Amino acid sequence: MPTITQVTESLEHIAPLRLAAEWDSVGLLVGSRRPQITRVMACLSLTPDVAAEAVREQADMVVTHHPLPFRPVPRITAETSTGRVLLELIHAGIAVWSSHTAWDSAAGGVNDQLAALLGLDHVAPIEPDTIHPLAGFGRAGTSPAGWSVAQLSSHIAGRLRVKGVQVVGIPDHPAGRVGIVCGSGGDSLDAVTQAGCTTFLTGEIKLHQALEARALGLAVIAVGHHASEQFSMGVLAERLAEAMPGLSCWASRDETDPLQWL
Repeated sequence: MPTITQVTESLEHIAPLRLAAEWDSVGLLVGSRRPQITRVMACLSLTPDVAAEAVREQADMVVTHHPLPFRPVPRITAETSTGRVLLELIHAGIAVWSSHTAWDSAAGGVNDQLAALLGLDHVAPIEPDTIHPLAGFGRAGTSPAGWSVAQLSSHIAGRLRVKGVQVVGIPDHPAGRVGIVCGSGGDSLDAVTQAGCTTFLTGEIKLHQALEARALGLAVIAVGHHASEQFSMGVLAERLAEAMPGLSCWASRDETDPLQWL
């Protein structure tokens, strides 16, 4: 049986923590590096339902995309939802690891996977890593020839199995060069436009950011924060299982998007 140290070394090989944003909280957040483990569950967000699943399925570690805790907490008590989740996992002896923005930026990580789902050509990071040029912040690539923003939107909605997407700009305009930043990418408008992109795919964008994008002539396709990242947790579980033979890895089966279409 591998130790947590061996498993986390594999996770760091898949998504090097040096790729994480400076503001991020990544690595081992809860637990000890000494115990041997056999079962690892991946999830996008550590909600009460997901924590209960981890306990029920006797996971030894949860690899959560969104860190919990994200910011330092003054106390861990059952009076807060974060405290209740952490106490449940601690009592069950379940460790917590997060790769977050390191997994976003890794070669083969979330943004690369979105580029593949979109069918983009000539894909490269918007801001390449100085050590590994295939890794880095965001991705940019060329959409299939002749595709419009509407066609690209319909295609990615189908691949991500969402009922709809939000679009900024004129739907029948050519998609052209497409920038990608998963999750909340609204702060990346300048980086995307400077990379020569005419269309921007992200998870979510604020109103004033959408107005700025429209003023810049940049089309935006917002697929939902959850949808833009959750699919990749199954890929992460598969890669970890391949790297650690004998380790049982799976993506949460109980996790759902808190935002629903009616």
